[in-house]
Amino acid sequence: MKYDVVIIGGGLSALTAGITLASNGKRVCMVAAGQNSLHFSSGSFDFLGYDADGNAVTNPIEAIKTLPTIHPYRIIGEENIGSLVTSAQALLSDAGVETKGEIAQNHYRITPIGTIKPTWLTIEGYATAASLTETRWKKADLINIQGFLDFPIEFLVDNLRDTGTTCTIRNINTEALTQARKSPTEMRATNVAKYLDSKTDLMDFANAINAIDSDAEVVLVPAVLGLNNSAQAEELKALVKKPIEFIATMPPSVSGMRTSTLLKRKFMALGGTILVSDTAVSGVFENNRLVSIATSQLPDEVLRADQFILASGSFLSHGLKSDYEKVYEPVLGVDVEAVANRVEWTKENVYDAQPYMEFGVKTDAQFHALKEGVAIENLYAAGSILCGNNDIKLASKEGVAMLTALQVANIIKEK
Repeated sequence: MKYDVVIIGGGLSALTAGITLASNGKRVCMVAAGQNSLHFSSGSFDFLGYDADGNAVTNPIEAIKTLPTIHPYRIIGEENIGSLVTSAQALLSDAGVETKGEIAQNHYRITPIGTIKPTWLTIEGYATAASLTETRWKKADLINIQGFLDFPIEFLVDNLRDTGTTCTIRNINTEALTQARKSPTEMRATNVAKYLDSKTDLMDFANAINAIDSDAEVVLVPAVLGLNNSAQAEELKALVKKPIEFIATMPPSVSGMRTSTLLKRKFMALGGTILVSDTAVSGVFENNRLVSIATSQLPDEVLRADQFILASGSFLSHGLKSDYEKVYEPVLGVDVEAVANRVEWTKENVYDAQPYMEFGVKTDAQFHALKEGVAIENLYAAGSILCGNNDIKLASKEGVAMLTALQVANIIKEK
């Protein structure tokens, strides 16, 4: 099978590149091995939350200057960041992922355990804070769905108290949730979302919240509504008498799954092809070009393309692997930046910045992947497979994923 572009990977970076290229008339095929990391989403899109010294960043654009030259943002170039950010936000909105935030100044999101972190974009309706040390309320009602497994309620109460917000836990139940609770495995965020999917069950949920008698300024609700779109969350806000804001849950993430669904839907509406639950296993190179790749589910066929994008992620998604001797990229054997001594891959203190987080594929200035030190003319790398970015330490995961994908897509569009 022959395409204009084949993308190895199915996460945020792959979808961003795929949508951009498909919208420009390219025939694009995406090889998606399984569920992507959006299922672990916090409800926010980080760009650059902390600098290299661990200090919270106010202006992400200015802070890029402090990053090492190997970091993907520095490779993109400061002069290109602004337009790519605008394109990223437009792409999300066009796919139906509505967010709030701006690149000139980070805002502050509330995590599933009630701590506060800087971020770039947050899903509309999700709770944000006034600063790193303050929320926007003195009193809040915290909705606790009885038996729900993914909402660490006591952590939330304690951590929000430290910001000056007094939270009162309000245990609620409905007929649908009682049914779900008969099996403990049903009380996960994504399953609860299905049980609240009908208008009747959503109304029962709203009535249970409205029955609470309190003087709280806001009702904080676990983000368990809307696997396919944001309409349910908006409807609940209209049904409940007090202001509602949503708190991200522990994974699985309803907003992350919704974002993934909406982006895939957009990609396919543009004519893109997704090979679901398929895995790239090898590639054929000729004359410094990648000619084709083979996949596990198409043993008798290969995928050919003019251009290829490697967006298979880092260790979590098996885009990178390691053994006792080395770190390597397992599909195409491209060059990886990593410390040779295995002892130096990690730090003993789990809270220290771990060196292996910055390991990744080496590229040139246009994100061509290198193989034996030579740039492959039609193979690009994007997202968390790239070297030089510790997305945990810097809080930069989604920004790097989207902006490198857009940069690569823009280069390919001109070919």
